[in-house]
Amino acid sequence: MALNCGIVGLPNVGKSTIFSALSSAPAEVANYPFCTINPNIGIVDVPDGRLARLTELFAPKKTVPATVEFVDIAGLVKGASRGEGLGNQFLSHIRELGMIAQVVRCFDDPGVIHVSDRVDPASDMETINIELALADLETLEKRRERARRALKVQAKAEQREAEQSLAVLEKIAPVLEQGAPVRSLDLDDDERAAVYDCHFITAKPQVYVCNVDEETMRGIAAARATDGTLGGGPHVEAVRGRAALEHSPVVVICGKFEAELGAIEDPEEKKAFLGDLGLEEPGLSSLIHAAYGLLGLRTFFTAGADECRAWTIHAGDTAPRAAGVIHTDFEKGFIKAEVYSYDDIVTYGTEARIKEAGKYRVEGRDYVVRDGDVMFFKFNV
Repeated sequence: MALNCGIVGLPNVGKSTIFSALSSAPAEVANYPFCTINPNIGIVDVPDGRLARLTELFAPKKTVPATVEFVDIAGLVKGASRGEGLGNQFLSHIRELGMIAQVVRCFDDPGVIHVSDRVDPASDMETINIELALADLETLEKRRERARRALKVQAKAEQREAEQSLAVLEKIAPVLEQGAPVRSLDLDDDERAAVYDCHFITAKPQVYVCNVDEETMRGIAAARATDGTLGGGPHVEAVRGRAALEHSPVVVICGKFEAELGAIEDPEEKKAFLGDLGLEEPGLSSLIHAAYGLLGLRTFFTAGADECRAWTIHAGDTAPRAAGVIHTDFEKGFIKAEVYSYDDIVTYGTEARIKEAGKYRVEGRDYVVRDGDVMFFKFNV
């Protein structure tokens, strides 16, 4: 799975504003549709308090966070699957992504044009989801026709593969015809493998991003602090209700506020600016963490006097695979991994005390790396 997240949605919902705030990379922003034509790409640091704590403990010369790539895709409109609004070009960009963050406009502002002339989050979500499903349905029809031809002219082995593919495609087709995503189906590993080459857009994990105004964000923060409720008003609730049907997470942020926050360099001023809305951390941190989690990513650390670094792996990766993230030679010549947990270093303060406590471990090739492991690899090439 690609380690990137595409930001999609209707035109003028705040995608480019959110992207710019995320990546500190300027994206073209304007009050008219399709101001973004080519996708903007930004590499975003993953906020991680554990890395900050390791930096305090080891005082390294350099600290390097984990990163996720975000891609700002131009606004999709009704008819995108038929090429409306350069839809075919934009949909092709989405196919290359690991997951989708669908930005939904949840604020009222007559000064910002809405392509439907009304703010209706549920309708906006349906428009995007139907267009993505229709695009996938077109892909499915082409793949189904290819499989049917293979049944007539290919050898027995290829015919069996075609039969397997057709069986899965027949299972997927009625779901897409109803405008529902492929990810709503409970496909097993073999079924997913049989249609992997389709690269269905709606099979990708998706998070919904409610782009609200400052007043709504302040109300959400107040509700959370007062009684732990979610808050957000009818627009946000509409998104949460639709997302719940798909078992998709929802993140609420104020793109305008986050963009202004990102422009502040002084830490104390930034903290005060956050406090004005009742927030302890930027709302974008929730989006970054949601993307990291939906991509199935995990973090391990290397720590020492020269460098403290967060490394990205997939859930389930073994020690040699994690070593290969640092350098391919580490994986090829893997001997062992010396490991302790982040919690251990916080508890005991030094590696020497971790060893004294019997928490310093030596793991072999079959060890499945855990999120938060601090690792040192031994290899020979």
